[in-house]
Amino acid sequence: MEPQPQQSPPDQPPGPLSGYLVVDLSRALAGPHAGMMLGDLGARVIKIENPQGGDETRGWGPPYVEPQGVGGPGAEADGAAGPERVATYFLSCNRNKQSVALDLKDAADLRVLEALVARADVLVENFRPGVLDRLGLSTSRLEELNPQLVVLSISGFGHDGPEGGRPGYDQIAQGEGGLMSLTGSGPEDPQRVGVPIGDLLAGMYGAYGVLAALLERERTGRGQVVRTSLLAAIVGVHAFQGTRWTVAGQLPAAQGNHHPSLAPYGLFGCADGAVQVACGNESLWRRFCAAFGLDPAAEGMASNAERVANRPQLIELLEGAFASSTMEQVLARLAEAGVPGGRVRDLRQVYEWEQTRSQGLLVDVEHPGYGRVSLPGPPLRFFRPGGDGTGEVETTFTRHTAPPALDEDGARVRRWLAEG
Repeated sequence: MEPQPQQSPPDQPPGPLSGYLVVDLSRALAGPHAGMMLGDLGARVIKIENPQGGDETRGWGPPYVEPQGVGGPGAEADGAAGPERVATYFLSCNRNKQSVALDLKDAADLRVLEALVARADVLVENFRPGVLDRLGLSTSRLEELNPQLVVLSISGFGHDGPEGGRPGYDQIAQGEGGLMSLTGSGPEDPQRVGVPIGDLLAGMYGAYGVLAALLERERTGRGQVVRTSLLAAIVGVHAFQGTRWTVAGQLPAAQGNHHPSLAPYGLFGCADGAVQVACGNESLWRRFCAAFGLDPAAEGMASNAERVANRPQLIELLEGAFASSTMEQVLARLAEAGVPGGRVRDLRQVYEWEQTRSQGLLVDVEHPGYGRVSLPGPPLRFFRPGGDGTGEVETTFTRHTAPPALDEDGARVRRWLAEG
């Protein structure tokens, strides 16, 4: 039997995943981020929340946003309560979703969930291993309800193995997964990444796995379980640092804002701050030297390997060349020479930057309780060739909806299920 995507409500805007239904049982960040990515692609995402407070990130503040109105769309007709204040953390990972509050230990609410699962294309969950089984939603039960269902299951350290049941939070996983040993000013200064990168990567890997499973389902008509973890996601991005150890036997360590294998490639001081320079090959090094009056073949500087070995002297050389110039002046000379360079922006500067806005990386949504809310936008854009062959037409999904109030859509979704 060929899988048939579920029909979305009439007001669901189109997108690459339009017509697909995602039931999001997850909370905190990894699973919700995966669900939001699928929602950004046009899927209908129904977020299942605990009636007692909902997703815990609703309270992960400060900062909070305070309600300005009462209730969500149709709230008065449905008898829904107006929204309470919500942490901006929750807003970061729950756009393009509907909220339904269900107590999964209540038999009637569990039947509602099972009815949703029977219609769904994807189920997202990040409970500790074994929790779904105890709720009566084992893998075999989910398959019985819906053989075409794709299940994304995200854990802290994996679903099996000697520490498979271990609970996981992002910073713990960053440390256990080795990322903190690579981040910081030096080996004695381990630092976490400034965002919950393990959660975010697990969500991204999970969404990528879901899409692959949906593609396979087109051939087989069967769903399957996709599993990843915070640990797997972090190890999955070790990249060249991983092979430094597994292949070369070198143990990487934090070394601040300079690349361990390329030089110059890092952050260098100048008269009024610092700029980033990236010379990824010898041609760029020679162009850099020409722009700043340096000898590319000076002793200890003639090759990348020599410059890496003599990094302190290289830093001193570049910062001496930049000492009397402002950031703008250095960046202008780098641009003229065709050498990659940049500044370190704070987030205010990033979101005010026209280049950021031009890429759809800031979106405004109207929340019935909180008013107009600006959110970091999705990182993907889609295009098709223009009909006349002279250009492209952007087809990116842009009708984003605000993160929902708790149970904002509960009555509406129950009516939809009752209609069959």
